[in-house]
Amino acid sequence: MPGFSTMDSFTLKNFGSGKGEMQTLVMRIAQALVDNPQMVDVKEFREGRITVLTLKVSKEDVGKVIGKNGNTVSAMRTIIQAASVKNNTKTLLEIME
Repeated sequence: MPGFSTMDSFTLKNFGSGKGEMQTLVMRIAQALVDNPQMVDVKEFREGRITVLTLKVSKEDVGKVIGKNGNTVSAMRTIIQAASVKNNTKTLLEIME
């Protein structure tokens, strides 16, 4: 599939909610969606069982990450929540403009 070359070495088979894995997941998905993958930046902040991921992309790519009616970012949040369940944690995704 075009656009998914950045995910070739990344599989969800043994994916958990360990340190950095959610950050990597968001980074790889975002890089596959945008025109400027080198501008994708994901920061991770943790407090207890809550992790907040902030995603920053170039100004031109914000719309691609959010998607029509917010559908793309909603789908990303759903994937993140599903992956978080494994370790009984909560992960939030914020898009920075």
